[in-house]
Amino acid sequence: MSEETVHEETTGTKGIPESGTARAAESGTVITDFGIDTTNQSTTEALRDYLVRLRSGDIGSLPAILGLIALVVLFSLLSDVFFSLNNIANLLAQGAGQTIIAIGIVYVLLIGEIDLSAGTASGVAGAVLALHYVENGNLLQGMGSTVFWIFNALMVLGAVLAGLLRIWPGVALSLLGVVLTLVGFHANPWIEMLLAVCVGAAIGCITGFLIAKIGMPSFVVTLALFLAWQGVILQLIGQGGVLGISSSHVLDQVANGNLSTIGSWVLCVVAAGGYAAVTVGGHILRRRRGLVTSPTPLIAAKVLALTVFAVVVTALLTVNRSPSKLIVISGVPYVVPIVLVLLVVGTYVLTRTTYGRHIYAVGGNAEAARRAGINVTQLRASVFVICSSCAAVGAIVYSSKVGSVDPQAGGLNTLLFAVGAAVIGGTSLFGGRGRVADAVIGGAVLAVVSNGLGLLRQPAAVVSIVTGLVLLLAATVDAISRRRAAVAQR
Repeated sequence: MSEETVHEETTGTKGIPESGTARAAESGTVITDFGIDTTNQSTTEALRDYLVRLRSGDIGSLPAILGLIALVVLFSLLSDVFFSLNNIANLLAQGAGQTIIAIGIVYVLLIGEIDLSAGTASGVAGAVLALHYVENGNLLQGMGSTVFWIFNALMVLGAVLAGLLRIWPGVALSLLGVVLTLVGFHANPWIEMLLAVCVGAAIGCITGFLIAKIGMPSFVVTLALFLAWQGVILQLIGQGGVLGISSSHVLDQVANGNLSTIGSWVLCVVAAGGYAAVTVGGHILRRRRGLVTSPTPLIAAKVLALTVFAVVVTALLTVNRSPSKLIVISGVPYVVPIVLVLLVVGTYVLTRTTYGRHIYAVGGNAEAARRAGINVTQLRASVFVICSSCAAVGAIVYSSKVGSVDPQAGGLNTLLFAVGAAVIGGTSLFGGRGRVADAVIGGAVLAVVSNGLGLLRQPAAVVSIVTGLVLLLAATVDAISRRRAAVAQR
């Protein structure tokens, strides 16, 4: 085989950027298998390659970001109070619950599945949390003996099913939930929040086993469980009943409290400084090893933009926003560090661990992943455990926001908004493409829509119509981008 033939076959391999291939062809250099990985790009070349990816359908969360900016500008022009300090703080807390649920749903969507029961699963976790608080830890009295023992049997079942799949965190959390229930600790907000997460994990173990091990379609299973968990919520709370938790200072402060001024600036330094350290450190390390990386000016611009944004938001939120001179309300809402922790941990898991790479592999081609040695059954089940656990955390936040749990907790709108947040942010419904950050961006879009229309005194019908149109637009963009990507690969 001639050198020219080797050169053509090597540079034509799928996955090598067009620009790098073209430059190599023009220079006449023969590229070895991984030679392209040590090719540095200038800022102009990086921007050109980014535009090429956009034209080929790899648009990521760009439409959601542009839409978010457009909505913010629109509502700021239509409402004088949209950019008030009180409204900014309220905006951050308003969509936090559904955003956290959406973070869990991202994992399920990445493998090409769907979880329609995430909303009511969060409602069950919230109902157990509230019932434990109201009954001072005596769930046997609050549930009744029959329901109490069935509830614990389901928790044990979740642990057994997780054990069969070797999902040890699911086993541990399910059994811990049984212990917390049987011991009957007195009302304690930290115990109740932990119990809610345990309930969410057990629900995820059952859901994941039915879908991954039994082989039932995720749509059918989660639709059935959506209805079943709705009935469980009604059984725990009662028709027309409400379980209040606002009298608990800790539970109330989860969504309604704020960090101190010092704590707010510490969070700003940790968040912005951590991002800068990871981004710049990774960039320097890749350059030292001779690996391809983004141009230094682009890295510096990203770090600077995020730092400026964090400083401005923190400075605004540490100003007293109370309308009364007798009360001081200032600081970053507690929900912000909660979402940030889930965002950082989720991003690390998906981008820096073998488990995360396996999720993308299964979402891209499950059969190829299986032949490569990935335990597809275990992985498919595990993402439902993550999803339901995140749903339980979301339940803690939205229950704290309203101060109570009712039979409609985690109902249809909660689920649809959570799924919508993930899709609007850029996560594909077809699997293999998406990030945890997509859920945060999509959640921000939905929160701005709801908040802005509320300030304009629009009825609930208009809010639902606009939200539905935004979701439809996001799904359309996803379908079109996939079609363009398929054409570009031919």
